Amino acid sequence: MIEPTTHTYDKAVLFDLDGVLLDSREAMRRAILGTATAALGRRMDESLLGAEADRLPHHEVLARLGVHDQETTLGAVWETAFAVAAQDTVPFDGALDVLRHLRSQDVAIGVVTMQPRTRLAWLLPAELADFFQVVIGWGDAEPKPSGAGIALALERLGVHPSRACFIGDSPSDIAAARAAGVIPIGASWGYTGPALAEHRPARLLDALSQVPKAVADVLA
Repeated sequence: MIEPTTHTYDKAVLFDLDGVLLDSREAMRRAILGTATAALGRRMDESLLGAEADRLPHHEVLARLGVHDQETTLGAVWETAFAVAAQDTVPFDGALDVLRHLRSQDVAIGVVTMQPRTRLAWLLPAELADFFQVVIGWGDAEPKPSGAGIALALERLGVHPSRACFIGDSPSDIAAARAAGVIPIGASWGYTGPALAEHRPARLLDALSQVPKAVADVLA
């Protein structure tokens, strides 16, 4: 449950959701295969998914598999497939410990994600949601790589961009952080992996457990 922003915060840490706090990789792959199987009328399996399946938007992966109808790739068929596939999606190991530590340091915590708000109602585990003072989803602001979502989150928290960082796992996350004037921190355990270093985040972390020290260093 998102807390009202009556408390005054001096610092904020904003996270991307998928690939950073939420381990949704397998759910996304299963949803792609399920959607393609239903649309094409033949069984699709993991051997048909290349490495790009973890880096490209799902509708682009489906197009490469031969599914081009937008009603299928972006509509109810996809929503149903992803909802079923995501039932077992859980936070990454250590995510809750990191959030507890940040909360103990009186740091505002929020999420800026490309997931639509309607989907967040069932995708975001309650144990994660309880830590967030603000959640910005698709439709709340211009999507990343625009910095508008990050700026909106900070406006709602009352925190200046110079006192905030954004932790993401994609090139668009790093670009959005820069556009919003906050410190970009890369999560190499996410979808892009170590290749995120090419986009020159202020810090590139190898594990969630490194987040508290990195935040303390960059916001000192």
